Amino acid sequence: MKRSHFIHSVGIVLCLLLAPMGGCTQDKGNGTPQSGQAGNAIPMVPTPQALVETMLDMAKVVPSDYLIDLGSGDGRIVIAAAKRGATALGIEHDPDLVELSRRAAVKERVAARAAFEEADVFASDFSQATVITLFLLPDMLLKLRPKILDLKPGTRVVSNTFGMADWKPDQSLDTLAGWRPEQVMHIWETLPDWHVVHLWIVPAKIDGMWKFDNGQIEFAQRFQHITGTITVGKKETTLTGTLAGDAISFFAGGTQYIGTVSGDTILGTRAGGNAWKADRLIE
Repeated sequence: MKRSHFIHSVGIVLCLLLAPMGGCTQDKGNGTPQSGQAGNAIPMVPTPQALVETMLDMAKVVPSDYLIDLGSGDGRIVIAAAKRGATALGIEHDPDLVELSRRAAVKERVAARAAFEEADVFASDFSQATVITLFLLPDMLLKLRPKILDLKPGTRVVSNTFGMADWKPDQSLDTLAGWRPEQVMHIWETLPDWHVVHLWIVPAKIDGMWKFDNGQIEFAQRFQHITGTITVGKKETTLTGTLAGDAISFFAGGTQYIGTVSGDTILGTRAGGNAWKADRLIE
């Protein structure tokens, strides 16, 4: 991460602190959005371009993706995704920023793949996305979390800085890892967590009872983490494992089970290559 990007991120933090007192407002003279520009939820704070690219790298954005940026600001994430060949949509409540983003997409020659709409992210339908990007405060993320968890399993969700409470990320990257304190102008200890990118992969929903071979599996799911039991006859074996989208992996009795969740059916193999299948028991 370049020092200029670091200095910019520190400035963003100061803008957020000063925003209630009128600090870091928009420069009306040139119409360019500035850090701390007022909005109906939080000040508009652009993500540094280097961090934009890191977010897209973590999400492994490819041309077949449909990326939706919730709270797209000046459109830089959407435009960067379009430059990678993806189709991208920015949802932004501020009409001036929407218009600015559209002009920027035309200037960057990606308007055919980069669209923007003026809308409330909480009222918007983003169910068709394969990638969701966010730079929103934790309380807003928590409000959006139920809709995110209802997305298609395997949808990648990337957030600049902020997390989603007890739904822990599948991966986090600190872009300042390895920097020495003197490299960040002696304010290392007071630096907020403004340089971390988080990635979640929306897990399939498997909580409940499943028919398994000549017995049953009971899964207890907490986001991407699973526990439970396999019961065959009078023998009960505990299991622990994880979900990565529709891919499931767990251990029970020293045996690893891997598989793919497809609606109400799981198909997979266990150690030794033996096939296994589970069907959801519908009450």
